[in-house]
Amino acid sequence: MKKKKQTTSDRLFQRAMIVLLLLIFGGFGVGVYGLVKVQLVHGKEYAARAKESQLRDTEVAARRGSIFDSNMREIAQSASAGKVYINPSSLNKALNKDEIINALCAELAPILGITEEKVRKQASYTNRNFMTLKGQVSRETMDKVETFRNTKLKIRLRSDDQDDENATKTVKSTYAFYVGTQPDVVRYYPLGSLAANVIGFTGAEDIGRAGLELFYDDKLTGVPGRIVSAKNAADGNLAIEYESMNDPVPGYSLVLTIDEVIQRYLERALEQAKVDSKAKGAYGIVMDVKTGAIVGMACANSFDPGNYQAIADPAVRDEIAKIGDEKEREKAYNTAMMAQWRNGCIELTYEPGSVFKTVTYAAALEEGVVDMNERFTCAGSLQVANRRIRCHKRSGHGTQTLTQGLMNSCNPFAITLGQKLGVEKFYQYMEGFGFTERTGIDLPNEYSPKKGINIHAQENMHIVELASCSFGQSFEASPMQIITAVSAIANGGKLMQPYIVAKELDENGSIIKETQPTMRRQVVSEDTAKKVAGMMEQVVSEGTGKNGYVAGARVAGKTGTSQKLSVGQGYVASFSCFAPADDPRYALLIAIDEPVGLINGGQIAAPPAAEIMEEVLVYKNIEMRYTEKEKEELGGAAPDVTQKEIADAEELLQDEGYRVKVIGEGKAVLHQIPEPGQSIAPGGLLILFSDESSAAQTVTVPKLTGMGIAAAAREAASAGLNIRLTGNFNSNTLITFRQSIPAGAQAALGETVTVHFVSNNGVIDRVA
Repeated sequence: MKKKKQTTSDRLFQRAMIVLLLLIFGGFGVGVYGLVKVQLVHGKEYAARAKESQLRDTEVAARRGSIFDSNMREIAQSASAGKVYINPSSLNKALNKDEIINALCAELAPILGITEEKVRKQASYTNRNFMTLKGQVSRETMDKVETFRNTKLKIRLRSDDQDDENATKTVKSTYAFYVGTQPDVVRYYPLGSLAANVIGFTGAEDIGRAGLELFYDDKLTGVPGRIVSAKNAADGNLAIEYESMNDPVPGYSLVLTIDEVIQRYLERALEQAKVDSKAKGAYGIVMDVKTGAIVGMACANSFDPGNYQAIADPAVRDEIAKIGDEKEREKAYNTAMMAQWRNGCIELTYEPGSVFKTVTYAAALEEGVVDMNERFTCAGSLQVANRRIRCHKRSGHGTQTLTQGLMNSCNPFAITLGQKLGVEKFYQYMEGFGFTERTGIDLPNEYSPKKGINIHAQENMHIVELASCSFGQSFEASPMQIITAVSAIANGGKLMQPYIVAKELDENGSIIKETQPTMRRQVVSEDTAKKVAGMMEQVVSEGTGKNGYVAGARVAGKTGTSQKLSVGQGYVASFSCFAPADDPRYALLIAIDEPVGLINGGQIAAPPAAEIMEEVLVYKNIEMRYTEKEKEELGGAAPDVTQKEIADAEELLQDEGYRVKVIGEGKAVLHQIPEPGQSIAPGGLLILFSDESSAAQTVTVPKLTGMGIAAAAREAASAGLNIRLTGNFNSNTLITFRQSIPAGAQAALGETVTVHFVSNNGVIDRVA
C-alpha cells in the first residue's frame, strides 16, 4: 500500500508538537532542577535562613556566683537586673527612622545614662536584630524603660500596593517594636573597697577583668540561659505560647581564706604607713604558715570595684585634672587607673634586701658549712674580687656570733656564709625557697622570674654575684615569694603552696571543691628552721627589728632595706615576721615602696607590722605570755571599787599605787573609769564618779607623739587621761610616734589612749 504523502500542514503540526513537548519537558526539568537544588543542595542553608527569619534566639545571663570571706561575709554578689537593646533591622524598615532615632536619643539615652553617639552607633547596624544599649540596668531604671517602650508612635512604612512602588502607609505602634528588654545581672561589692586588689571587678558584660573575678571567671560565670521566640512577618514577637526558655545555671560561689577582720587591720595600718612615710605605695600579706592560706592581702593603692574606672586617690585625681592637653590627660588617667587595679603583693618586684639573709643563714646551717658557734669579725667592708662591698655600719660590727650577725644585719657576715656555700649550693636553696619560680597562688598576673633578666642564671653567677645575692641584692622578688619563703622557716622547713580560695560552692551552698594544704617541698630540716627562727626572735627583741616587738607574743622577724633594681633609684623598706616564735601560726610581710625621709625597714615597716601582728593574735585568741618586765610595764586590770565609800576607795587605790580623781558630791562610787577589769598602767589614773550627773565629762586629747614615754605619760595624766604603751620595752631612746585617739579630739575623762613607740637606735640596715 502506498504511503500517504505528508502535507505541509502535517509537517508544521509535527514540528509544533515537538517544540511544545520540548518546552513542556524543559520547563518541567528546570522545575525539578530547582527543587533538587533547593531541597537537596541548599536545603540546610535555606532552612537555617527561614528559621533565622522566623525565630529570635536571645541569651539570658546566668547569675554570677558570690564571693565570701572565710567567715561567710559576702564580699561580691550579683542581683537581678535588666538589659536594654534595640532592633536596627526593624528600625531600618521605617521611612521615618531618623525621627524615631532622634526620639531614642532624646528620651531613652538619658534614662539609661548613655550618650546619643552610642544609640546612633548601635542603630547603624541595619542588618542586625539585636544590639545592646546597656546591660546591668537596675530595676528602678527598667521600670522607666518599660514606660518609654509603651509610649505610642506612628511608623511610616512602604505600602503593600505592588502597582505603586512609592506608595506608603502609616501604622500605629509603640517603641516596644524597636526597643527590647531581657533579664540580666548586676555585680555588687557590699564591703566597698575591702580587698579590692584581690577581688578585682567585672566589666559591662559581667566578665571578670581583674583579680579573683578574672582568675575564676569560668567558675563564677555559670551557664547562660536562652529565650527562643517566634516572629511574625512584621518582625514582632508572637504570643507567649510560641516562646521557649532554657533557664540559666548560676555560677559557683567562692569562699576565700581572707578574713575580713584581719583584712581591715592590714588595710588600715598600710594606709597609715603610706601617709607617715610619704611613700608611693605600701603592701602587706598575712599567711597561715601551716597551710599556706592567705588570711590577709592588701595594697594601699586600693579602689572601689563597683566604680572601678574612677580614680580613688584624690591627690592623683587633682594632678590629672591639672593637665591641659587632652591626650596627655587621658594618658595619665589610663596609667593611674591601671596602677590602682594592680595587686603589688604579687606583681611588685624589688631586691628583697636583708630579709633574704634568713635564707642564706638557713642554707649555711643546713649544709653544715657553719654552726651556731661561728664567729666573724666585721671591719665595715669586705673585698670580693675587684669589688669592695660595704656594711651599713661603716665602722664595722667587730667580732660577732652567728646570731649577732643576723641581729645586726651585717652584710660581710652574710657574704662570708654565701662564699662558704659556693654558687651551686647557694643556687640550690634559692630554687628550694621558691625564688626562681612563681609561687602558683590562684591570682592572675603573678610575677614570673626570668633568668638572666630579673634573677641570675646559675651559669652566670660568679663570686661577685654570689656575694651580692647572699644579702638580698642584685636580683628581684615579689612580696608573695618572700612571705612564702619566710613561712617555710616558720613551718619547720616546709614550703607550702599559697592559696586564697578555700572552697567552691554550688547554687545550693554545697561544697563542690575544697582546697587542701599542699607542701611543695621540704627545703631545710626542722632543726635548721628552729635555729633560724630563734635567731630571728633575737633580731626582734634586741636587733634591727626591735620595733616589730609585741609584748607577750614572741615575734621572730627580719628587716630589709633595698634599692629598686629595675628603677635604679628609690628604696623599698620591708619587715617580715611570724609569731609565736616557738609555735608559729601567722607570718606577716610589710613592704613600703619608695618612702621619703626615713627609708629603713626597721624604722618604718616594723612598727605597723607589730601593730597588725598584735591585733591578729588577740583576734585569733592566741595566748599572750608576758615576761615579768612586760607585766610591770603594761600594768594589769583596774580594780573594782564601785559601791564602796569614796574614802575607802581612795585609800585602797592609793595603796596600790594608782592616782585617783573624784568627781561629784556623793558618798559612794557609782561608776569608775577605767571600768573594772580594763587595762590600766602602773600608777595610772582612776576616775571615781559619785553621782550620775558627773559621769559625762570629756577632755581634749593632747598631742602625745614625738616625745619620750615619760613625757607622753605626763601629758596624758595632766589632761585626765590614761595611757597604754605598745612597743619594745627592752629598747632605749624610745620615741612615741602614733596615738589611738588623735590630738584635739574629745575623750571621756579617764579614758585610755594607746600610744605606740619606736626606737631609732640600732635599727638601721642600709645607709642611703
